[in-house]
Order: sequence, then C-alpha cells, then structure tokens
Amino acid sequence: MKRIVLALGGNALGNDVTEQIKNVRITCEMITSLLSDRQNDYQIIITHGNGPQVGLIKLAFENSDISMPLVECCAMSQGYIGYHLQSALNDSINTHGLKYTAQSLITEVYVDKNDPAFLTPTKPIGTFYSLEEATKIMSENPGIIMKEDSGRGYRRVVASPRPVHIAEKSAILKLLDEGHIVITCGGGGIPVCEVDGRKVGVECVIDKDLSASLLARQINADILLILTAVDNVYLNYGKPDQQKLTGVTTQELEKYIREGHFADGSMLPKVKAATEFVNSAPGKTAIITSLENAAYAISEGAGTVIYQEAKVPEAVF
Repeated sequence: MKRIVLALGGNALGNDVTEQIKNVRITCEMITSLLSDRQNDYQIIITHGNGPQVGLIKLAFENSDISMPLVECCAMSQGYIGYHLQSALNDSINTHGLKYTAQSLITEVYVDKNDPAFLTPTKPIGTFYSLEEATKIMSENPGIIMKEDSGRGYRRVVASPRPVHIAEKSAILKLLDEGHIVITCGGGGIPVCEVDGRKVGVECVIDKDLSASLLARQINADILLILTAVDNVYLNYGKPDQQKLTGVTTQELEKYIREGHFADGSMLPKVKAATEFVNSAPGKTAIITSLENAAYAISEGAGTVIYQEAKVPEAVF
C-alpha cells in the first residue's frame, strides 16, 4: 500500500467562507476520483495552506480592537479549513461508496527558536493590497511589514522558520493504520518550540510545502504530490521561451533553482520541498501538478515528476 502526502495549494480553497465551501467540495470530488479505482492501494494524508485565511482572521481581530496572537490565528484557520475539508470529503466518500473516512487533526509543528528566519520576515499572508494601501497600513501599524508578492500586489510578511518535527506524528500514523484519510499540518502546522521544558506557541507561520515535505519524510511516505494552479513546473515561466518540465532529476532541479528560474512566493518553495523529500531516501518520488491533473499524476505520471535516477521508476505508478 503506497503512502501519499497530498499537499493542496491555495487554489483548492478560497478567500472567504462561502467561496471556500464551494471550492473545497470541488477539491474533494477530485480527491475521491483519484481514489475510486485504487482505494485498496493508497494511504492518503492531506495538507493545505492557509495564507489568505490566517491573514483575514488576524485583520478581523485588529479591526475589532482585540489583540489575537498570530499563532492562535493559525490554529483557528487550521480548525475551520480542516472542518470544511473533512465534511466535504466524507460526503464525497459516502456518495462514491469508498471504504475511507476523513479525519482532521489539529497539528503542532516544532520550529527552532534560534532560526535566523525570525530576523528577516519573508512569508506573505493575507490579502493583496495596492502600493498605496500597503503604505497606509504600514504607516498606521509600525510593526507590520508589507512587501510585493510575485507581481500580484503587496501582502503582509511574517517570519517563516523551517519546520523541524511534527508533534502529532504518532497520532497521524495510528489514524492511517485505522483506515482514515488524515487532514493534518494545515497551514504548515501551528508553530511551537520548547522553552524551559514546555511547548509554547511561536509568532510566525511555517511554509506549507516545507511542512508537507517534512511530514512525508517523517511518516515514510512514498509519494509527495504537490497540487498547485499549473499542470507543470516551467523554466522561464511566462516568457516566450518557457519550457515545460515533465520528468526531472533532483540534480537538474537544484541547478535550475541556482539559476533563479522559480519565484520565491510561488514555485520555489514547492520545488525545494519536492527536492528535499526525494533526496531523503531511495525510491521516493515527488510530483508537482494541478488539482485537476491529480488523478492522472498518480496513475500515469502526468505533471512534473521529480526523482533521483535518470529514468522514472515504473513501479511508482
């Protein structure tokens, strides 16, 4: 039985509750279609982002003059997104008569309190603003930093340390063994670290793709499937000479990273996460593709397949 970590990108969710409920139902139908013919072959773990959601929660509290730490906002977003995914996925599973049940798990992820990322906030959260709007927000809130994000506008940025350990690893494995689809590490996980022998929340967010990669390594997954807005990874994306990548080795991908082919706020975290997972042990495979392409990615190797050897092992699919 292959163990697959399926990392959902922001296009699988939405920017408000109504849009999210609609998008999540479509997403869960896609996941169910992936499982319909192969349900005896897979253990599925689902992770998801929370960038817009956690930013909106934080903003809502600020507008109501209630101080709410970012770590609690991360937990809130993980709870309600997990609820929507769990509900929609169980409905779809029941409709199709599959053997699975979906279970959402509030998940904490350890970070290193001395990570240098705390000194340089880079992770975008929340909605997009124009330059004028961003300037006004920063002038009225001296502690907030806004930066341009991938040509789409300005967003708030916060610290994003690397994840080092999934606190609920044992619970995830137990749920998998009991036949559940596990929804975990939402938004990269609730960031925590150890201080004086106690686990405490940390004011930051964790990159969802790096957490998905860490999770996949720690639970010994076979495949990391990262679902985003495009069918493939591209070199020179958006330019006349753009080139689609289908099968690519980690060595080739590391070369493309050094050459600067991937944007910080979009594809770069995904290709780094995929490369780290594949390099972690022999026989690991990562795939980056669109949500709509997910079933074909698993059954036929569609999308961008990342592997160690010079040829995709047929046994992966």
